[in-house]
Amino acid sequence: MIYLDNAATSFPKPEEVYRAVDKCLREYSANPGRSGHRMALRAGREIYETRELICKLFNIENPMQIIFTYNATDSLNLAIKGLLKRGDHVITSSMEHNSLIRPIKALEEIGVENTIVQCKEEGLIRVNELRSSIKDNTKLIALSHASNVAGTLMPIKAIGKIARAKNILLLLDAAQTAGVYRIDVKKMNIDLLAVPGHKGLMGPQGTGILYLRKGIELRHIKEGGTGSKSESLLQPEIIPDRYESGTPNTPGIVGLGAGIKFILDTGIDKIREHEEELTAYMLKKLKEIDKVKVYGIKNAKQQASVISINIGDLDSSEVSYILDKAFDIAVRSGLHCAPLAHKTLGTFEQGTVRFSMGYFNKKEDIDNAINAIKRICEEMD
Repeated sequence: MIYLDNAATSFPKPEEVYRAVDKCLREYSANPGRSGHRMALRAGREIYETRELICKLFNIENPMQIIFTYNATDSLNLAIKGLLKRGDHVITSSMEHNSLIRPIKALEEIGVENTIVQCKEEGLIRVNELRSSIKDNTKLIALSHASNVAGTLMPIKAIGKIARAKNILLLLDAAQTAGVYRIDVKKMNIDLLAVPGHKGLMGPQGTGILYLRKGIELRHIKEGGTGSKSESLLQPEIIPDRYESGTPNTPGIVGLGAGIKFILDTGIDKIREHEEELTAYMLKKLKEIDKVKVYGIKNAKQQASVISINIGDLDSSEVSYILDKAFDIAVRSGLHCAPLAHKTLGTFEQGTVRFSMGYFNKKEDIDNAINAIKRICEEMD
C-alpha cells in the first residue's frame, strides 16, 4: 500500500521504534515508580530518558515539566480545562481541530468566554483581528501550528510576542508540526505545548505530551495512584505526578523516545526539507490536472505536508474509496474532525480528499497518486 495518511498517524515507523517497543515488552515492561525491583527501576529510567529527549527537541529546561498523556486530545483537554475558569476569555481560530475547539466550547457552560478568529480562505489567521480580540480577561490564546486540513502554517512566533506583551498564555497544538518543524518553546514564547506521539514524532499510538511552563498550575482532571505520596488520600501536588495518575504506557513512551532519537540523529531540517520537496512536487503536478481543485495556501514553504483536494463534484469519500480499492493508496476524506476549517475553506458540504506525506514517502508515491487521480478524472468524461 502507498500510505499517504501521515497527518492521522505516521507509518511506517523507524526500525528503532519497533525494536525499542519489543525490547521493553520482553525485558522490562513493569510498573515504573511502583516497585523497587530492577525491571521497575529500568522502566522508570527509560521513561525519564524520553523526557530528556523531549526537552532537547523543544528546548525545554526541566524534564519534570513534561507530562505524558495518551494523545494530543488528552493534552489539550488537560491544558484547557485545567487552566480556564469562570470569567476567563480564550482566543482561538476557525482552522482548529475539534480536539481544541470542543474543550473550549464545553467550558461555555461554566462561564468561560471564547472568540474564534475567522481565518482567510486559504486558512491563514488574521493577526490584526486576533490582536483586536484581546480583552481585559483574556487568559489564553490556543492555536494549532498547522492546519490538519490544508497544512497552512500559522505565524506562531509573531503571535507569541503579542501574547507575551499582553501577559496572555499561549497554548500551541503542534499535532502536524512536531518532529518536522523546529519548535523552541523559549524563542516562540510557548507556555503550553500539546503534541501527539504517533504522528511526526514517529512513536506508537497511545502516547502524547503536554509541556507546562514552570509556574503554570493546572487543575488535575483525574486522581489515582502515582507511585508518590501514597500515604495521602489526596492527589500529590508535585509535577508531573499530579497529572500522571495510573500505570503509564511504558512501551509506548519508550517507543516515543526511540522515535525522537531517530529525529535528532537524522536531523529535523533534513526531515522537513524532504517533506517540503514532496509537497512542492505534488502541488506542481496537481496544478496540471483541470478537474482538480486544491485548497489552502498552495506553497510548500508555507504549509505542512498536507494537501486537500476535490475532483469535480465527486464526493470526497467516494474518491477515497476508489483510491484505496482500485489503486491501493491510503488517504483520508471527509471533514477531518475540523468542521470550522472546512467552512473557512468552503468545503463543508463536499469535504476534501487529504494527502499527507511523511519522511518515508518517496517521489514515486506521489507519481502513483497523481496517475490515480488522472485515471479517476478520465472516468468522469
